[in-house]
Amino acid sequence: MWTEEKNMLYKKFEFKNFSEAFAFMTRVALEAEKMDHHPTWSNVYNKVEIWLNTHDAGDVITEKDHKLSKKIDALF
Repeated sequence: MWTEEKNMLYKKFEFKNFSEAFAFMTRVALEAEKMDHHPTWSNVYNKVEIWLNTHDAGDVITEKDHKLSKKIDALF
C-alpha cells in the first residue's frame, strides 16, 4: 500500500533476491520513461523503495504520481 509522507507517495517492495529486484526496477524505469515521470528510489539487495512526487508542480503529489504508482503495482 502506498502511503503519503512529506508530499510524496512511498512504498517499499521486497523480492527473493537482487536479480528480481533489479528486473523490477528495469520494468519500472521503462514505464516511467514512457510517462516522462521518474521516481526517486533506492535499492539494497532485495529491497526497492520508491518515492513519487511531481517536481515541476512544486514537489507535490499529483495525478501523474497516482497513475505511475498504479503502473508500478501492476509490475510487481
